[in-house]
Amino acid sequence: MTKEVVPWNCGILPADSWDPRQVVLHLHCKAIGLRPLCFKQANLVLHQTVERIHVGKKYGDIPRGIFVVRGENVVLLGEIDLEKESDTPLQQVSIEEILEEQRVEQQAKQESEKLKVQALKERGLSIPRADTLDEY
Repeated sequence: MTKEVVPWNCGILPADSWDPRQVVLHLHCKAIGLRPLCFKQANLVLHQTVERIHVGKKYGDIPRGIFVVRGENVVLLGEIDLEKESDTPLQQVSIEEILEEQRVEQQAKQESEKLKVQALKERGLSIPRADTLDEY
């Protein structure tokens, strides 16, 4: 029995073709879910979606339910190979643990940025903040 190839620019898909899809969105958000509906402009509706957070060699999945994604926010869209996913060297941890590790990592990154800005100021240089730049 061969699996029917379903094109990416499709409408409603048959229930037996709802394979897990990974969508990478702007701001480094990764959403994984079953894709029952999509449109030509990469607008997506994902069912049973989880948000996957990676920190080092650990990851955690946060259940999000139904996810509606506008095509302009899609950076990458791909199918997940469930056999290869089970062989990953990454360790799955609880939601609380991954959120705590993410918070610690973000604090360390902010502290590093502060030290970098301070070192540049001491040398008479500065980096413009992203929120002060014109969008033009």
